[in-house]
Amino acid sequence: MKIIVGYDIVYDCPRPTPMILMLSTHPSRDADLATPQQILFDPPVASETYLDGFGNRCTRLEAPVGRLTMSSRVSVSDTGLPDILTPDAEQHAVTDLPHDTLVYLLGSRYCDTDRMSHRAWELFGDGPRGWALVQAICDYAHNHIVFNYQDADSTRSASDGERDRVGVCRDYAHLAVTLCRCMNIPARYCTGFLGDMGTPPPYGVMDFAAWFEVYLGGAWHTFDARNNTPRIGRVLIARGRDATDVAIATTFGPCYLAGFSVVADEAPQDAPLAATPETKAAAGPGL
Repeated sequence: MKIIVGYDIVYDCPRPTPMILMLSTHPSRDADLATPQQILFDPPVASETYLDGFGNRCTRLEAPVGRLTMSSRVSVSDTGLPDILTPDAEQHAVTDLPHDTLVYLLGSRYCDTDRMSHRAWELFGDGPRGWALVQAICDYAHNHIVFNYQDADSTRSASDGERDRVGVCRDYAHLAVTLCRCMNIPARYCTGFLGDMGTPPPYGVMDFAAWFEVYLGGAWHTFDARNNTPRIGRVLIARGRDATDVAIATTFGPCYLAGFSVVADEAPQDAPLAATPETKAAAGPGL
């Protein structure tokens, strides 16, 4: 199948503002891109691309004074298959984990393992291990938090989400990631595009999505505590310890989000890709 993904994002900047954007698809999907990947800026600005320490593609620029629109559309080939289930994937002893997975056992800005460790062992200490444990954690986060865009809070940590019991997809992911780390399973936060393919209507407003991956049985596996069911057509943008590492825009100065829309739609195989994205104003992001 072919998926068209993209966005139209508008910022108003009262002064020149350096920015780091994380809006391009992850390098692991490069072979699936049917069209060139490009961010269009209006007005045109100079930018450069680099890979960060987690292997994510970042774009660096200085936004000028006034309004800056950033837009993109890219066609991605996808298998059309749902997330892979591997229920026999076993949990590793911490002493047997590869060195590069250990950072995903540690606490981070939004994954406050120090506050959640006792709660995690209280909930899951006597239960199964491995895949079954991660699924139990997903079930808990999915049932514990009530989704509502109006309850988005960019400062909410995993322990805050556990206490407040409200949030958006980033809160489900932070809570599940933190509980996995507390139970000695490496877990990393993911952000990307996730359309409505394979799900029944009605459909909500499209947004970037958050999910997570865990290291079991010698490989990384996808889990989604918000949806808590295998989904079709995930297109990864970035991975990191939590939402701090994969923010769609990190700005170094005052600026204001003036418009925001996201596209993630299945397209007919013979459909042409629109060359010029149309800027739209929409609800703010709810990662």
